[in-house]
Amino acid sequence: MGMAAGATAGDEASPPISVKNVAAAVVGNWLEFYDFVVYTYFTLQIGNTFFPSHTPFASLMASLITFGVGFVFRPIGAVVIGQFSDRVGRRPAMLLSFALMGVALVGFVSIPSYAQIGVWAPILAVACRLVQGFALGGEVGPTTAYLIEAAPLNKRGLYGSWQSGSQSLASISAGLIGLTVAAVLSATTTQEWGWRIAMAVGAVVLPFGLIIRRHLPETLGHAEPALAAHAHIDPTAGTLGVIAGHWRVVLLGLGLIAGGTISTYVFSFMTTYAQATLHMGLRVGLLIAVTNGIAGFAASLAGGALSDRFGRRPMMIWPRFAFLLAILPTFWLVVHIHQPVALLALMAGLNVIGNLAGVPAFVALVESLRKDIRGVATATIYATAVAVFGGTTQPIVAWLDHVTGDPLAIAWYLMAGTLVALIASLLMKETVLDKTA
Repeated sequence: MGMAAGATAGDEASPPISVKNVAAAVVGNWLEFYDFVVYTYFTLQIGNTFFPSHTPFASLMASLITFGVGFVFRPIGAVVIGQFSDRVGRRPAMLLSFALMGVALVGFVSIPSYAQIGVWAPILAVACRLVQGFALGGEVGPTTAYLIEAAPLNKRGLYGSWQSGSQSLASISAGLIGLTVAAVLSATTTQEWGWRIAMAVGAVVLPFGLIIRRHLPETLGHAEPALAAHAHIDPTAGTLGVIAGHWRVVLLGLGLIAGGTISTYVFSFMTTYAQATLHMGLRVGLLIAVTNGIAGFAASLAGGALSDRFGRRPMMIWPRFAFLLAILPTFWLVVHIHQPVALLALMAGLNVIGNLAGVPAFVALVESLRKDIRGVATATIYATAVAVFGGTTQPIVAWLDHVTGDPLAIAWYLMAGTLVALIASLLMKETVLDKTA
């Protein structure tokens, strides 16, 4: 294999990555999803705090739309911070995005309620979500690029799986903290300010995350083997030219991330779904979050490790096909059995199947991109798909449920997104090097 574009014979080999380095790389992603997951778990309570209304549905939709506006600035952050990571380094880019996330999180937790400051409450809430969206847009690309570049070639799937694994850890920790808040505080207190405690826990991680990220070894200037598929791309082309040379990967990546994003935010919406549609209460909804998190974490690491052994394509195609077939029966059983235990078990099983396919797909996307544009391209593809589908999935499924009165409407939407991702998976090329030689 030849050297990656931008690498020279004098470039050093990738530095060994330690457990501490992995933790430092994923802590920002954990914080990202911890905050977002806590928001989705307490959507009803946050809506009543900042968007009081005479109808619960109107308050819910206002809260979900505010959740969605955070996605608007993601593509902008992806371009700005992603390019910064490709030119200056992965480490400074990760420090920048993490610091901005922290400012937005602390700001959101500190905003007084609508009853205290009136219309300024929703305005400030939206402003904080926009800043956070900008920061998060530039977080995923540099972090994932770092994990894959620093990992041994035969373990890139496993190391890259920590990107998804950290999301599941966020779901677990947010669910446990939410359950604690709900158990210790009364329903009224949880409604008024208890959700702020759950969200503020993420702020405690900020100084530790900044400290350990400062000492990460840089991977940008290190050589790596190149895929034969990159040979046709002009090595002297600028960033836009190189990305244009990856047009096929970009389009397929958008399909992969769109399907995965819809799945992620449908699962995180299940806490609200359990309360608003199934009428099972906040504690059952938070238990769903914990069980889904545990199932997703185990499946993410397993999917990454298995893709190292069997290849990315088999692992992102067959589990996703099984996931597509399982969606409608699972939701039908959830609705008709209408028992908390059945809900927990069925959703956890569905989550396992989905994550087995999701991790190999994302790793394959990152590996398919040439190193000199990997940070900005990964961030932009991810942020664009998430901006379109992540910010709209929960309002759409809530609206579909409301206007159709069909509790299975959410399943049909999830199936549509999964079908798009399955088609993209079938068209992706293998990226495990010893399987493409």
